[in-house]
Amino acid sequence: MLDIALLMANASQLKAVLEQGPQFSFYTPLITLISLSLSLQIVVGILLIFIVKWNLNDETQQCQLNLMENIATSCVFIIVVINIFITAFGVQRSNKN
Repeated sequence: MLDIALLMANASQLKAVLEQGPQFSFYTPLITLISLSLSLQIVVGILLIFIVKWNLNDETQQCQLNLMENIATSCVFIIVVINIFITAFGVQRSNKN
């Protein structure tokens, strides 16, 4: 559920940045970071599906599963770091009436 919350938060932040437009000072870096975060979250989701589907008791697949788990863990760490930078750049919604 936490992954879904982060995915929705990133989508909301992307919408806020797009609404502010290219005149926003951190427009390009934020679009890049948010897109990268969303992409990595999708990759981690796909990796987790494969990890769950494969048989851990099969010794021939354990090496591949180990590698996939390491990749998923690394991607999650990178997602956390990226989201720290997204928060640091500060996405504020503009108040349009």
